[in-house]
Amino acid sequence: MIPCFWLLTSIAEDENKLAAQAILLLLLTGGRRNEITHARWEQIDRRRQTLLVPQSKSGKPRKITLNGQAIVLLKALKRIKGNPWIFPSPDTKRPSPPLYYPWHRIRCRAGLTDVRLHDLRHSFASFLVNQGVSIYVVQDLLGHTQIKTTQRYAHLTMEARKDAAEVASMVLQRAVRDDEAHEA
Repeated sequence: MIPCFWLLTSIAEDENKLAAQAILLLLLTGGRRNEITHARWEQIDRRRQTLLVPQSKSGKPRKITLNGQAIVLLKALKRIKGNPWIFPSPDTKRPSPPLYYPWHRIRCRAGLTDVRLHDLRHSFASFLVNQGVSIYVVQDLLGHTQIKTTQRYAHLTMEARKDAAEVASMVLQRAVRDDEAHEA
C-alpha cells in the first residue's frame, strides 16, 4: 500500500488540476486508467452513485461504485458545454491523455518514484481488505471475474493479520467462558 498523506498532498499541489482529479478518482474508485479517463458525463448515475463503463477489460459493461468523496470530486469539476468527456484534454477536447507526465510529477513529489499508476488500484483493494471488507465485495468493486485476481491485488498489512489472529483468540476465550458458565 502507498503512503496516502504524501500522495494526497502531492495530488492537491499539482499544476494540472484536471489530471490530478482524474488520478484522485482512480484512487477513490479502484478504476482502471482508461475507465476513468474515457468516462463521459452521461455514464454517471447520481442516484445510484455509479459510473457505467460500457466496455471493461473483460469486454463486458461494468459499474464503478462512486463513494461520497468521488461524488464531491465529480460535482466540483467544470463541465465544458457540448463536451461529453469528464476529463477532456485541454488541447484536443477528447479524452484525457495517458496521465504519464502528471503522474510522474505527482509520484516524484510524493517520494513514490517506483509506484505505477495502476498501483492505485492495488492500494484501493488493500485499503478495503485491511478494513475487513470481504474479498468478494472487493472483487465486485474491481470488476474481476476471478477471485484469484483480486487476491493478487489485496495486500494485507501485518496489523490486519495480527487483528485477525486476535479474533480467533477471542472466540476461543469466549468459548471457554461460556463452557465454564454452563457447568456452574
